[in-house]
Amino acid sequence: MTETDSGRTGTVPVVGYAYPWDVIGDPAFADRARGLGVTKVALAAAYHTARAATPLHPGHRIVEARSAALYRPVRAEAWAGARLVPPAATWVAAEDPFGEAAAILAEAGIEVAAWIVLTHSTILGEANPDLAVLNCWDEPYPYALCARHEDVRRYAETLAAEAVRDTPVSTAILEACGHLGFGHGGHHEKTDGAYDEVTQELLSICCCRACREDWAARGLDAEATVAALREATGTAPSGAAVDQETLDAILASRHAADDELRHRVIAAVREAAPDIAEIGLHAQPDSWATGASPGLTPTTADDVDLVVSFCWPTTEASVETGRRLVEAVSGKAAAAAYVTVLPPTTEDAFGDHVRALVDAGIDQIHLYHLGLAGADRQHLLAEATKVPTTATRTDRRP
Repeated sequence: MTETDSGRTGTVPVVGYAYPWDVIGDPAFADRARGLGVTKVALAAAYHTARAATPLHPGHRIVEARSAALYRPVRAEAWAGARLVPPAATWVAAEDPFGEAAAILAEAGIEVAAWIVLTHSTILGEANPDLAVLNCWDEPYPYALCARHEDVRRYAETLAAEAVRDTPVSTAILEACGHLGFGHGGHHEKTDGAYDEVTQELLSICCCRACREDWAARGLDAEATVAALREATGTAPSGAAVDQETLDAILASRHAADDELRHRVIAAVREAAPDIAEIGLHAQPDSWATGASPGLTPTTADDVDLVVSFCWPTTEASVETGRRLVEAVSGKAAAAAYVTVLPPTTEDAFGDHVRALVDAGIDQIHLYHLGLAGADRQHLLAEATKVPTTATRTDRRP
């Protein structure tokens, strides 16, 4: 069974997210997390580039994570012969940042989840553009490694296995385990609002050599498909649309690549850490979604214990995402909502938002972020841990 079963205590389980640098060097972190009432801490074991505030840390105010990295020792024997190898996190003053931080939390009696970001690495995409997602205009997205490639699959499974190896973790939470697309939020991003939702979805379709070959194997004319995508995303609205049969084949191709990636990553995690009790996955109920939480495939919920969906905006649309997730995974996996206490979330909206998600059937709340939230947001973190379960919640999983 999953962590949802602790719901019998009357409150919804809450997983708080953090970085290793939030824990290392702050002797008060574990007590603060325990005082907030979080069920466990999801600690980044592999993560992308970030410039992170550390408002409650006694030793620093900012951490510059200069690239995607593995927050474990990068062992030569594990990566021998691999084309893609993650950098070490040299900006953290520890040989094994995740391992050290996880041990601190475990020794304090706090359950730890390994938070593992997989196909999101600008440093590797820039060095290997042929392995990156390529849009229909032949423009690569270097932050997005395409799951169709064997080198990317090997990288992801090794990254995940190395993340959990010899650590006191009960759970692995997989992020970016699938297709990243147009949306990124990169350095000085200047794309917001430029394209409508449909155009962004079409610009998120990977047209790399390997994806085109798979389309052809599914009966599509790959070059004609790319031309149709270009016409539909051109400078002037032409009314052109890609036909539904083609879109269905593209989505089936993407889902097949994501399924293969997920199967291999989960197998690697279970082999490296047989005692892990729970596998969680960031994913959206919208099958066309891309990014850190790619769309659910028809078989995703069969493979994992928990699905976490992005519900940061305190809007009815986010609550509807929660409802759709609950329906999509019912009888197979627990449903979790990923929420944030950081701006633009407001104090008057946050508590009602979490309660609405729980009323929609959400089993767990995943809370961002224990290290980024300053003193003025700590009460919101605590508020999330006090939301009662609903009387209508039943055990929806086998």
